[in-house]
Amino acid sequence: MNPEPLRIVVAGGGTAGWMAAAALARTLGPVATVTLVESEAIGTVGVGESTIPPLVAYNRLLNIAEADFMRATQATFKLGIAFENWKAAGESYFHSFGGTGRDHWSAGFQHFWLHGRARGHAQPYDDYCLELMAARAGRFAHLPDGRMNYAYQLDSGLYAAFLRRLAEADGATRIEGRIAHVELDSESGAIAALRLDGDRRVEGDLFLDCTGFRALLIEGALHAGFDDWTHWLPCDRAIAVQTASVRPPVPYTRAIAHDAGWQWRIPLQHRQGNGIVWCSRYLSEEQALDHLLSSVEGQVLTEPNRIRFTTGARRRQWVKNCVAVGLSGGFMEPLESTSIHLIQRAVLSILRLLPVGQRPDPADIAEFNEQQMTDMVQIRDFLILHYKATERRDSPFWRQCAGMEVPETLAHRMDLFARTGRVFRKNEELFAENSWVQVMMGQGLMPAAYHPVAAKLRDDELDRLLAGLRREVAETVQGLPGHAAYVDHYCGARTGAAA
Repeated sequence: MNPEPLRIVVAGGGTAGWMAAAALARTLGPVATVTLVESEAIGTVGVGESTIPPLVAYNRLLNIAEADFMRATQATFKLGIAFENWKAAGESYFHSFGGTGRDHWSAGFQHFWLHGRARGHAQPYDDYCLELMAARAGRFAHLPDGRMNYAYQLDSGLYAAFLRRLAEADGATRIEGRIAHVELDSESGAIAALRLDGDRRVEGDLFLDCTGFRALLIEGALHAGFDDWTHWLPCDRAIAVQTASVRPPVPYTRAIAHDAGWQWRIPLQHRQGNGIVWCSRYLSEEQALDHLLSSVEGQVLTEPNRIRFTTGARRRQWVKNCVAVGLSGGFMEPLESTSIHLIQRAVLSILRLLPVGQRPDPADIAEFNEQQMTDMVQIRDFLILHYKATERRDSPFWRQCAGMEVPETLAHRMDLFARTGRVFRKNEELFAENSWVQVMMGQGLMPAAYHPVAAKLRDDELDRLLAGLRREVAETVQGLPGHAAYVDHYCGARTGAAA
C-alpha cells in the first residue's frame, strides 16, 4: 500500500516561503501535500536583491527557463562585488565569482603570482580573473564552455511572485490568514496545527517556519535558542530604497563602506536597489537616512524600508517537526549576498533529509542542524574578515572592528594565509579558495611566503605562463558584448543599454 502523503505546511510567504513551496511541490509531486499560509497584511523584509552562483543551479534543479525567470524578476547578471573604502578610504578591490589564473594540484595560483611579483612582474592579481575583468569592462555572455561563473541581481518580491505561480501550478495550496496561535501536541511537544484568525486550523506533519525575524514557530513555540554574533558583526540597522536607473546596469554589485557601516547599490533592468547598513551605536537612523538619500542616483521611487536585525543563528534550526528556513533560522547581514543562498541550502537539505513516514528521525534532525550551523559559522567568519582585516582607523566604528577579537576559526585562516599564502576549503564550504584570497589581499593581508613549487619554474617559463593567462583573459573579455545589451537581447528587455 502507498503511504499517506506527507503534509507539509509552510508558515509565511516571501522569498523563503515560496522558494520552499516551489521546490517541494515540484520535486515531491503526489508524495506530499504542500500548504503555504501567509497574510498580505504582514510585510516582508524584501531586500535580498543580490545573489551568488548557487542560485543558478537551484533554478536549474526546478527546471526554470532562465530567460523567463529573468524577465519575470527584472534580473541582471552578476559577476561579483566591488568593495569600495573597505581596506582604506579611497581604495577598492573586487571579489569576483570563479577562479583566478590556473591552479597547480599542490598550490593555488596565488603562489605563482606571488613568486612572479618577487621576480619583478607588476601586473595585478585581478588581471588573471575572467569574471573580474569582464565585470570591470561591463561585459557579459554565456560562454560555450560554461566557464563564466555568475549569479543574478533581481527583484526579490517579483521572484517570490514568480515562484508562487510555479508552486501553485505544481499543486501547492495557499491559505490567506494570520497565524494567531501555534498548537502543540500535548504528548510529543511537536507542532500539531497552526490556528489562524477566524479560528481556522491547519494541521500538518512537517512545518517550515518562514515567518522571518519573528520566528513564530521555531522560537516562539519551540524555543530553539539564539546565538548572538553582534560582537563580531556589529551592524544592526538597514534602510533600503529603490531609485530610477540613470545608466545601463553593470554586472556587479557595489558595497561602499562609510564611517559606521556600508551601502549597497544593485542595478536591475528597471531600477536600482540601494541601501545603507550601519551600527546604531555610532550613527542615528536620521543620520543614516540623510546619508543614503544624499548619495543615491536617480529619482527615489519608494518610501524608505527600515529594518532592525541581530546577526546570529538559531542554536537548533530543526526542532521536532519544525524547520526554520530563511530569516527565522538566523541572519547573516547582506554583505556577501548570502541570505537567499541560506534559504536554498535549507530547502535542499530538507529534501535530502525528508522524513520516512510522518515523523522526522532524530538522526536526520541532528544531521540537518550540524550542516546548517557549519554553513552559517563559515559564512560568519568570511563576513567578519571584511571588518577585521582593515587599515581604517578614521572612525570609532572602524577602530572597534580592527581591534576586535575574532573566532579562533577565522584567526587560524588569517594567520595561515599571512604566513604561507595557503587557504584550505573545508567540508564543501560556500566560499572557495579564490574568494578568501581576493578578500584577504584586497583588504591588505599579504602573505609573507609562498609554496616552493612556484619557484620550480624558470624565469622564461614563468613569463610565458603569466603572459599567456593574461592574454587569454583579455582576449575573451574583448570578445564579449556589453552586459546591458546582452540582457536586452537575452530577455527581450529594455534596460536602457543605449543611455
